[in-house]
Amino acid sequence: MNLLEVRNKSWMNFVSGEWLPSTEFIDVENPATGQVIASVAAASEVEVSRAVAAARACVATGALTRCRPAVRAEMMMRIASEIRDRVADGAYVGCLESGKPLKAARAEFEEAARYFEYYAGMADKIEGTAIPLGDAYLDYTIREPYGISVQVVPWNFAPSICARSLAPALAAGNAVIVKSPELTPLATIILFEAIERAGVPKGAVNLLCGLGKTTGAALVSHPDIDQIVFTGSVQTGVSIMKAASERSVPCVMELGGKSAGIVFADANLDQVVESVRSGTFYNAGQVCSALSRLVVHASIYDVVVEKVSAMARTLKVGDGLVGADMGPVVSEHQLRKIESVCDRAKTAGARLVTGGQRLQDKAGWFMQPTVFADVDPNMEIAQEEIFGPVLSIIKFNKDDEAFDIANGTRFGLVSGVFTQRLNTALKAPPRLNAGQVFVNEWFAGGIETPFGGNRMSGHGREKGQEAIDSYVRTKNVAISLAV
Repeated sequence: MNLLEVRNKSWMNFVSGEWLPSTEFIDVENPATGQVIASVAAASEVEVSRAVAAARACVATGALTRCRPAVRAEMMMRIASEIRDRVADGAYVGCLESGKPLKAARAEFEEAARYFEYYAGMADKIEGTAIPLGDAYLDYTIREPYGISVQVVPWNFAPSICARSLAPALAAGNAVIVKSPELTPLATIILFEAIERAGVPKGAVNLLCGLGKTTGAALVSHPDIDQIVFTGSVQTGVSIMKAASERSVPCVMELGGKSAGIVFADANLDQVVESVRSGTFYNAGQVCSALSRLVVHASIYDVVVEKVSAMARTLKVGDGLVGADMGPVVSEHQLRKIESVCDRAKTAGARLVTGGQRLQDKAGWFMQPTVFADVDPNMEIAQEEIFGPVLSIIKFNKDDEAFDIANGTRFGLVSGVFTQRLNTALKAPPRLNAGQVFVNEWFAGGIETPFGGNRMSGHGREKGQEAIDSYVRTKNVAISLAV
């Protein structure tokens, strides 16, 4: 695709195998330029009800559940193949709407295909168990899909996170309605065009774009849905859970983090620097599991601050289409929020080592890679999620202090440890209140490894084999064999 094709394309909602036009639209900006690149049809409550009805009809017909599970697996492999055929288009569109480097946008679309391949392999392995109750009974369990899974996708990795939830939900036999993000909906539409070509039962997958306060609210509060999957802010997640609790609708929640990496005195500093490069500044820091706090032993603190800051200064910031290391943040609103947090950090006494403000010579929403030192663990910048390319470096003297700092926020998504001692690497994870712990490499792991948080970072797990448990419920069957 090219920019002219993106501007002229009809970007619509997908319900029951059809692309639906609309009278209401949402403009999509390129954050690297601030210019509108497309308009997307905004779903109304009418489209929401239509999507729920289509999904319910799919559930009722058993199109996904009455066939052999291997048929679902074959369908998902076709979806993966079609996604791979659209990688170039998906990457280009994703780069335009998010500003991220083209290489990263391509990897994200390829990852979406990989999710369908991975969970295709699990579609025919969702098994129950037999429970021994003696000769007079036959007792066993069945793992059944919930029915209609509503999935609200965030703007930072829309195609990948969409596939992360959609693939295991389909593998388990659920019908799915995806609410795409209003800021970055285009690549998700490309993803659904690939899904359409793969041939799926009508109503099995549906896509709605619209504002969260209208389309999203109508969808998660609909009385005929069976499950909600949400990735996003704590505030929105709590609102969704409150609404869901009134109808006892189960939720899978991933609500962000304020993740810390503990750097012990014996750490390999090259590994630390590379982990900050990818863990803090990847996608301009707009990653829920970003390395946003570095907790460093006092004996190497000054060296770490210098090495990390020197690396940050080398990063090329610019339009993702022209080979930048780091693109813009997603919107002017997000940029202003990040700048404000940095200003307050300076006022609170944190030492700005590099960055701290927008790039003045660019038209889009570009933030400098930013490093703060001498950060107090109780400062706002060390407690609240920023969702931007900002690192706080905190000093510790004793190990207990380091663990207290790492655990000392309301979040619990991921944590990290940097050490060359095996004993430290093995003893640290049980002391960290997080759903995932990285050792010597931030973002180690992959699609195969379970992901999710503790405390205000949410509940439930995505990715890996464990994700299937989020999309099935257990039914027990107890049969008396007495004559």
